[in-house]
Amino acid sequence: MPVTTDVDQVIADITRWASIESPTYDAAAVNRMMDEGAKDLDAMGFRIDRIAGTQGFGDIVIGRLDGAEQGPGLLILAHVDTVHAVGTLAGPLPIRREGDRLYGPGVTDMKGGTVLALHVLAKIIKAKGGKLRRDVTVILIPDEEVGSPSSRATIEAEAAKAAHVLVPEPGREHFVTSGRHAVVRYHIHVHGRPSHAGAAISRGVSAIRAMARLIETIEDWSDYERGQTFAVGRVNAGTWVNVVPVICSAEVLCVAATPEDLADIDVRLKTLRAPFPNTRITIEPGPVRPLFVAGAGTMELYAKAKAIADKHGFPIDHFQSGGGSDGNFTGAMGVATLDGLGVWGGGIHTKEEYCDIRSITPRGTILAGLIEDIAA
Repeated sequence: MPVTTDVDQVIADITRWASIESPTYDAAAVNRMMDEGAKDLDAMGFRIDRIAGTQGFGDIVIGRLDGAEQGPGLLILAHVDTVHAVGTLAGPLPIRREGDRLYGPGVTDMKGGTVLALHVLAKIIKAKGGKLRRDVTVILIPDEEVGSPSSRATIEAEAAKAAHVLVPEPGREHFVTSGRHAVVRYHIHVHGRPSHAGAAISRGVSAIRAMARLIETIEDWSDYERGQTFAVGRVNAGTWVNVVPVICSAEVLCVAATPEDLADIDVRLKTLRAPFPNTRITIEPGPVRPLFVAGAGTMELYAKAKAIADKHGFPIDHFQSGGGSDGNFTGAMGVATLDGLGVWGGGIHTKEEYCDIRSITPRGTILAGLIEDIAA
């Protein structure tokens, strides 16, 4: 009997997960969410491995369900961290339902898709008497929103043991993700010359002013049609308003659709020059999400997803996304990976984030069909 999605239960579970705020840089908050995820996996019959957090991030939770047959199994890859600070629920983004929209921090990116995947997986496990044909592993990641610097090695180690990877990251309406552009981060530090900003400003050189000039230069490199983009998302500088700032730091997020564009980004950043005399630049490379281009295994997974969708009358297509995810790692390894299988919605990474409730049934149907085909 086909697995059906209980939409009301999924909404209740998304609400429960979203009620536990879990911004990436708050390890204690993320670990509260990990507690909840581990509890849900344990109730489903998974054996829980918990890896203590490193680099200031939260723990990694791994759920393992042994299959009846030996061999590479299924990996479901998800993250529980969000970009929303603690206090968002009580302030600009309370959980609420308005028609077909469920608002709240992380309801789409990506607690919604994760909850949905666990919902249909639990139903399949129950229908099969607690034992599936293939091993199933679920990883909950604490630092995806900042490039998974503490989690990448674990993700790749688990993916090496899997035949298939499903990633319930947010999907676009009627689309799943068969590839992802490379995403590279750089930390730029501009060093100026200090001075009193009132009595002797001409003796100093502002690192903030120099960085402002560099930000314009860097972001103007973006070619949106080509898919090569540059965005400065974090800037830190200054001590006192009456002191010419001597250092300014910024984080740059760069996206590339091809290996050639990726190499070009590296050259551009590493040959960047200070805009004013008596200033200098230091650049540190940050976390990298490698280019994920669909291979034969991924396209076979997509064909399965499309057959399931077609059978139930749900439109579906695939594309290579400009947004990064942990699927970049597994796809780049050559492991068959289908991403963007989660719910869709809008306002992701803003105070208007919502899940489109109408996406729960089609996405639940596709996820259930894939899990049954691969592992049940």
